[in-house]
Amino acid sequence: MSGVGPVEPGPGTRAWDRTRPSARQHPQLEPLTRAFTRHRRAALASLTAAGVLAGAGYLHATRPERPASAPPPYPSRVTALIYLNPQVRTPQTEKRSFRFDALISVESGPPVTVIRISQPYAGLSVISTPPTPFRTKAGSPRKITITLRVTECGKVPQSAGLPFLDVTLRNARAIQTHSFILGARYAQDLSGVLQVACSNESR
Repeated sequence: MSGVGPVEPGPGTRAWDRTRPSARQHPQLEPLTRAFTRHRRAALASLTAAGVLAGAGYLHATRPERPASAPPPYPSRVTALIYLNPQVRTPQTEKRSFRFDALISVESGPPVTVIRISQPYAGLSVISTPPTPFRTKAGSPRKITITLRVTECGKVPQSAGLPFLDVTLRNARAIQTHSFILGARYAQDLSGVLQVACSNESR
């Protein structure tokens, strides 16, 4: 029979013939293929680890830090001492004593302990009720009674111009001694007591 039959494709003309030769077709390439595969896996593992670390570093860098807690205020800045009134004097009241009420309060922060109450005149002694030390909490003003007694007339002034009380305070922040000026009414009341107490004393 004569004639031209179907044309057979030549080698390398099919799509699947254009693929890269495998290691089975070329045994001499098998060691190179294994080396390439190992290298590619190691490179991918390194890139993955680097990405994880970079992401962790980014999160750490962008995470807002907690603000440091502020320290408590100094006790002298939040404590107030207010002169209320002198206690009523009677014929039985010792003329050398001056007793008055005051209000101590803490504006904010931890409790404040009153360690000591004193005053600048060497001829006067000071005691308080309650006795020191005592504690006052923020928001809970405390009424106290202070008694001044003349111990030596020669060491007290005839008229107290601007008397004050030295109060030693302590809280979680510090220990401080603060001078509280109790005002003109306190100065007048104290001066009157000093004049009565030492009126018959030579100075």
